[in-house]
This record gives sequence, structure tokens and C-alpha cells, in this order.
Amino acid sequence: GRCAFPSNFDADYCYSLGYNAFMLIQYGYTGYLSKVSNLSRPAEEWVAGGMPITKMMNMERRNGEDKPVIRKALVDLNGKPFKYFEAHRAEWAAKTCYTYPGAIQYYGPADVCDLTTRTLALEKG
Repeated sequence: GRCAFPSNFDADYCYSLGYNAFMLIQYGYTGYLSKVSNLSRPAEEWVAGGMPITKMMNMERRNGEDKPVIRKALVDLNGKPFKYFEAHRAEWAAKTCYTYPGAIQYYGPADVCDLTTRTLALEKG
């Protein structure tokens, strides 16, 4: 498939994850997942960290045995992004409604160039 060029958010996020992963390895934190939080704020305010992969594991019965698995992430039907979709579902089914912000801007005012994702913006209100 095709996709757009990465946004400044995409580039900052991926760079941060990679750099943080290097730091975790450098200091001997094996078995950790690189994570960055506070993503609805400017990149300078993001918080990097590590999470043991075992924290993501749950025990589930598979083929008669308990196995450690990563739980499926389902859509939160009570979350703000889904509620927004639910409120607009009928209109979006009948009309051509979409957000087209234009070409990605890499240079200029932060409120144009450094936007977070729509989903994160909806989650944070």
C-alpha cells in the first residue's frame, strides 16, 4: 500500500523510541519494551522509559495448558475516540466527511507542524 510522508510527530516518536531502546540496552535492561508517554504534549515534554515485557503478559488457557500471551487490545467502546465516531457514524455513512489538513508541513508554527494524532487529541479532550 501507499502512505503519506511521516509527520513531525511520527519522526519524533520513532526517533525517541529508537534512542530510548538503545539506552535500555546500553544500561543492561534486556526484556524491556521502549515506551514514550505524555505524547499529547510537545516532544520536549515527553517521558521516556522502559516496561518489562512480562507486564504485558497474561496467562490464558491454550490447548489445555496455561500459556503466557499478550492480551489483545480491543477498541474501548467507552473511550472518547469511539464516542466521537459513534456520534458521527450516521452522517459519515451517508456523506463524504473527512479531515484533509493538506500536505504535511515540516517547517513553520508548532500548531501547524507538530500536531499530535487525531486519536490522541480526542483521548486527551
